[in-house]
Amino acid sequence: MTRPPLPATLPRMEEPRNIAVFDIGRTNAKLVLVDLSTLAEIAVLSRPNTVVSGPPWPHFDVDALWHFLLDGLAQMQAEHGLHGIVPVAHGACGALVDGDGSLAAPVMVYDDPIPPDVAAAYDTIRPPQADTGSPRLDVGLNLGAQLHWQLSRDPTLAARAAHLLCWPQYWAFRLTGTAASEVTSLGAHTDLWNSHTNQPSPLAARLGLTLPPVRACHEVLGPVLPDIASRTGLAPNTPVLCGIHDSDASLFPYLMTRPAPFAVVSTGTWIVVMAPGATAPSGTQLNTDALGRPLPAAMFPGGRIYAETAGQVPDATALSETLDHGIMPLPDATWHPSEPTANSPHRTAAASFALAIRTADTLASLGHAGPVFVEGAFARNTAWCAMLAACGHEVWAIPSATGTSAGAACLFRPQDVPPPQGQPVTPLQNAATYIADWRQASSSV
Repeated sequence: MTRPPLPATLPRMEEPRNIAVFDIGRTNAKLVLVDLSTLAEIAVLSRPNTVVSGPPWPHFDVDALWHFLLDGLAQMQAEHGLHGIVPVAHGACGALVDGDGSLAAPVMVYDDPIPPDVAAAYDTIRPPQADTGSPRLDVGLNLGAQLHWQLSRDPTLAARAAHLLCWPQYWAFRLTGTAASEVTSLGAHTDLWNSHTNQPSPLAARLGLTLPPVRACHEVLGPVLPDIASRTGLAPNTPVLCGIHDSDASLFPYLMTRPAPFAVVSTGTWIVVMAPGATAPSGTQLNTDALGRPLPAAMFPGGRIYAETAGQVPDATALSETLDHGIMPLPDATWHPSEPTANSPHRTAAASFALAIRTADTLASLGHAGPVFVEGAFARNTAWCAMLAACGHEVWAIPSATGTSAGAACLFRPQDVPPPQGQPVTPLQNAATYIADWRQASSSV
């Protein structure tokens, strides 16, 4: 199979062996050690990504994350040895740092509501979606909206901020002292990037903020700083890559080994659907992939909905009964025909079915064609995968415990990425009526 061409400036680098992937999700942060020769996960450490209520706004506990990272690097170095680091993080998050490299303001959480008057004022300065590919999203899911609110709360902030760093690049900066921007992070519904020209939008300048130079996600920003090497036991020349948006890390191995069209569904707190080569209609969200190309994409908080809805793990009987009786949760949080008891396995089956159909409808909205590869938590949910296949898709489940880790580690050898290995999914039988009923019931709420 012919791989898509890489940029001519892409350097070949000596291949390290054990790669530490620092993966900061909205709900949890993980440090995963990946054997680059096999892409096996040697060790996984995790902790909740806790939120401090304020002041001045709800923000991530950056100090706790930093100590978790350093302690984890030290442990992995002592137990296994590690030879490179790459940060990966969720979208809609950025850090403003001052001239000394310290945070100029706490790092805001995207799901904190923005006052209506501030949101309305932001709408007057944000670039149009036709340019950026970023739709106007709720709360702070557009990073630009977060930044506008922070600057409106603290008029001195823009003058104190030397750089605006997206979330993966902030951690690369902490490790190396080198500030950089990166296209998958800037291109993830921030309003800060023009997905068509692959250049910054006017928004950062309108806000009075400075983006550092753009570097590729696979570029080495530098070795770890000397005090970090001393603190962790790492070799002083341990390389740190610029880093990548988490969903794009899941996508990267497919970009390098498969011709479009296809789709990757990255699942966690959010279900993120990415469809390279899709015939996306006008108004589709466009992210930016690791090669700097517009990427039809969509997302919804499927993992969060599942956690709030599901009960016990269903067996074959519960799955069959859920189908036969048409038990389903609807988008307005009501149930049809009636709500199962608390912790019932029918709740889990119904939540899995409904979220799979919603994922199929999201794929359709992007004009998707070709196979669908499922990464992350829902790849291990057999009911969800089987229902997605029943909606008419060729589905492959990728069994990695953390769907972004292997893809992020592959940034250390971008010319020689192995094709991801997965399991073909058998469609759920006798699901057509359930699918049609869910769509009809959902359209009326």
